[in-house]
Amino acid sequence: MARPRVLDIDKAIETATDLFWRNGYERTSVADLTNAMGITPPSFYFAFSSKDGLFLRVLEHYLETRLSYAEAALNEPTARGAAELMLCRMADLYTDASHPPGCLAVNCALAGADDAGPIRGELSKLREARRARLRDRLQEAKASGDLPPGADPDELARFLMSVGWGMAFDARSGAKREQLYGTVERALKAWPS
Repeated sequence: MARPRVLDIDKAIETATDLFWRNGYERTSVADLTNAMGITPPSFYFAFSSKDGLFLRVLEHYLETRLSYAEAALNEPTARGAAELMLCRMADLYTDASHPPGCLAVNCALAGADDAGPIRGELSKLREARRARLRDRLQEAKASGDLPPGADPDELARFLMSVGWGMAFDARSGAKREQLYGTVERALKAWPS
C-alpha cells in the first residue's frame, strides 16, 4: 500500500499566506486553499481545524517573517530615524515582487460584510498592538527630549500607522517603491521639530 502523503505545514502556511495576501481573507475559500496545497478537505481540517485557524497561523507567520522587519526600525536611536526607517521598510515590503503588493493584514481587513467576526477582531487587535508599540517608543523619545515637549506620541503613532496603511493601499493599486518613498518623504515633513 502507498503511504499517505505527509503535509508540509510550513509550505502549506506559505501557500496560504500567498493566497490570503492576494485575495483577502473572505475571497479565499477552503477549496482554494486545499487545491493550492494539494490536500483534501479532511486533511486540511485535521491540520488547521478551520480556515480561521489557518489564517491565525498565517498572520503569526507574517508578523514574524515580514512585519518584524519594519518594526525592528523602532530600535533606531532617534524617533524620527525610527519613523523614517519603519515607513521605508513598509514601502519595501509592500512593493517586494516576491509576493503580492500591499500588506497581507490590510488586504485581509478589507471586507464586504458588516459583521465584526473573529478574524476582523484579530486584525484589529494586531493593528492596535502595533500602534501601541510605536506610541510607547515615541513616549520614550519624548521623555528623553528626542521629541519636543508639545509632541503627542499617541497622535504621532496614529499618523505613522495611517501613512503606512495608505501606502499599503497605494501599493495594492500599483504604486512603485520610489513613489512610496516619496510619500515617506512628504509625511516626514510633518514631523515635529
